[in-house]
Amino acid sequence: MHGRRMVLFVTPGSGEVAYVAGRKVGGAVERNRARRILRAALHEVAPRGVVDHDVVLVAREDIRGARSGELIEEMGELLEQAGART
Repeated sequence: MHGRRMVLFVTPGSGEVAYVAGRKVGGAVERNRARRILRAALHEVAPRGVVDHDVVLVAREDIRGARSGELIEEMGELLEQAGART
């Protein structure tokens, strides 16, 4: 699933989650921040985790400067489209 600020890959699995931020997002500080805010947004959207699915969240360039509410809303929509929201 492709969003404006992130890409979501979902497959049936054990509930593992990976956070990825490539060099297009920015330097090391920006990439670490992107992974950190993706982790926080997923915790808000699915506090008990994503059950029965493995998830990979990839930050896109537009994640820079995004507000947490926007990320939470987009992530919730992507998870619902993928059928992985708990």
